[in-house]
Amino acid sequence: MRSARISLAVLVGIAALLGLALAHTDEIRARAAAGLGRGMPAREAALARGFVLGQDEGIDAGTKDDFTRAGLSHLLAVSGENVTLLALLATTLLGALGIPLRERLLWVLALIALYVPLAGSGPSIQRAGVMGAAGLVATLAGRRASTLYALGLALLVTVVIDPAVAGDVGWQLSFSAVLGIYMLAGPIRDAALTATGGGAASAGWRRALAEGAGVTVAATLATAPLIAFYFEEASLTTLAANLLAMPAVAPAMWLGMVGAAAAQVPGLPLAPLNGLDALLLAYIAQVAAWCGRPDWAVVAVHLDGGGLAATYAALAGAIVAVARLSRWRRLRTARARRLDSRAFVPATRGRPRAGRAALLAAALAVAVALVAAGAVALRGGPGPGSEDSPYGLRVEVLDVGQGDAILLQPAAAPAVLVDGGPPGDRLEAKLAAAGVESLGAAVVSHDQADHAGGLGELLGSFPVARLLYGASSSRLIAAARAAGARPVQIARGDTVRSGSLRLEVLWPPPELAAEPPGGTDANQLALVLLVRWHRFSMLLSADAEAESVPLDPGQVDVLKVAHHGSDDAGLSELLDRTRPRLAVISVGDGNPFGHPTPGTLTTLARHRVPVLRTDLAGTVEIYVRPGFMAIRSG
Repeated sequence: MRSARISLAVLVGIAALLGLALAHTDEIRARAAAGLGRGMPAREAALARGFVLGQDEGIDAGTKDDFTRAGLSHLLAVSGENVTLLALLATTLLGALGIPLRERLLWVLALIALYVPLAGSGPSIQRAGVMGAAGLVATLAGRRASTLYALGLALLVTVVIDPAVAGDVGWQLSFSAVLGIYMLAGPIRDAALTATGGGAASAGWRRALAEGAGVTVAATLATAPLIAFYFEEASLTTLAANLLAMPAVAPAMWLGMVGAAAAQVPGLPLAPLNGLDALLLAYIAQVAAWCGRPDWAVVAVHLDGGGLAATYAALAGAIVAVARLSRWRRLRTARARRLDSRAFVPATRGRPRAGRAALLAAALAVAVALVAAGAVALRGGPGPGSEDSPYGLRVEVLDVGQGDAILLQPAAAPAVLVDGGPPGDRLEAKLAAAGVESLGAAVVSHDQADHAGGLGELLGSFPVARLLYGASSSRLIAAARAAGARPVQIARGDTVRSGSLRLEVLWPPPELAAEPPGGTDANQLALVLLVRWHRFSMLLSADAEAESVPLDPGQVDVLKVAHHGSDDAGLSELLDRTRPRLAVISVGDGNPFGHPTPGTLTTLARHRVPVLRTDLAGTVEIYVRPGFMAIRSG
């Protein structure tokens, strides 16, 4: 009775403290964020807040790009790893204080309940919180926790709270990763140990390495189809990056959590904790750079909705087959040794048998795949959708006066800006109005003020991961390096990717971009890009007029008319080849050049191509989904 009374008293006390903390979540989060950044370099401070609190706003675009390409972006999104490490840390510290196990579990349950809103209550942390709570409640009730049942409960709870979350890419990836780890990490670990001559009972560094490889490979296999479906790419360095970063991740996370807790008490010295944490975070960031920056680190992979469902169905079938084969081998071994097969296939309460677990997992894998495919309409991704569903790609030909600035926003990937218009046009404000907080890439077609001027102002004041250029632009390259953006030269044959969005470089050829002949008109060396998103295409011709630049992009949906609509003797032939459904002219009102010229407008009219001009219509917005394109202006 005394033990029960103590537990009840502790429960009441914990509930009261939790209620008080939840009432002051914003203040606790603000103190934690301030404490995590104290005394750290800016990059490491931003990473610490991202690792512990899920606040990635301060992480520069270049670092984000490195983590994404290296397959380490999961570290910047609080999820099950955070909850697991929090539970381990809290259980260990409370145990060192002599607190009984049941009371420790109650404290950990309360900490998880507080951590979920502190970390932003995103889909991944919601899933992790529900699973962690379910496991703790099962343990407190004297039952053995089942990962599969906890995962199913988390799926149900998160969808009931917000049905639209099923269309969130992070939610889908989170559940897929956990399911993959549950079903595949153990067999992969054992296979790795066997291959290295260790066996399943190996201890020490070999087993730790095999555990890490098992988790990484399992999560990668489970999420790769979704990543290919949404982002049309795969990282070749993810396994190496995760294995290299793995030794530093848990210590960095624990130091950050302790620092966030210590920051709630004014006056506590955080320098020793933050100094060590900064070193670990710097190492992880360096691993991301090593593994994310090579051009070959990421390859293009294309998977449609049918392919997604088929891939997960095949994976589920493989899981069932492996489970059945494993059970058959165990039974055969048991008979050979004249042992009761039940010794090899335990049926503990609260945990399904291996075969039933495999079947349930297979069903859940297929369910996740079907939810992902069904959520395409919500996300505007590949596959069919109604005219009322959100876009998959949003293109804005910004009204920047006499200049070019085209913003490309794929629904589930970083935005790309092609040119920035003239200086002094408040480009940053226009990006903010479009909901853009950072750019995966900024492309400068050529170094003239009406295309590059705005980019020169943007660099250093707005997060940009990469600056892509054709012919050399030393001024912008220097500005990009100073701002932490990575300058990359591109030429014909190169492709720029952001999720499902592709920008194919049609002009200039590499030899002209590398060494432009003296006296060459800069307009005729401008980058010409063919934008592709699934079956939608748009030709961005900058100032490269068709009469001087050999182009044959095939049929396109939209043509951005070259050089603000100046006279172009090759335009008629280009229209014959491209047959666009819409032409857009980016031009300034009352410009002194007479753009667009009557000849250009006449040619477009003769080919019956509808025209929108930014001087008359303002910013032109194009919303794209598979099989559907909508236009809005003004």
